[in-house]
Amino acid sequence: MRSRYSAFVKDLRPYLLATWHASARPDAIEAPEPGLSWLGLDVKRARMLAEDRGLVEFVARSKLGGRAHRLHEVSEFVREGGRWFYLRAQD
Repeated sequence: MRSRYSAFVKDLRPYLLATWHASARPDAIEAPEPGLSWLGLDVKRARMLAEDRGLVEFVARSKLGGRAHRLHEVSEFVREGGRWFYLRAQD
């Protein structure tokens, strides 16, 4: 989760795509809006659902056009071949 947040901060879209599970990976990720600043990541909890499946709840803070924003998400990850991949946001 932290490496994906860092990739968003640094606009490393190839890394984001490479760490997205193939079953849910988009073809491309749009460039961030000009002036977007990431302010921090707070991981609220992480828990295993099974040996190779887990959830991470987080809040990512950003600022755009002088307005603060919060992204609160529970993300599901799956491990394949020893590597973790982002699968989807939970509802």
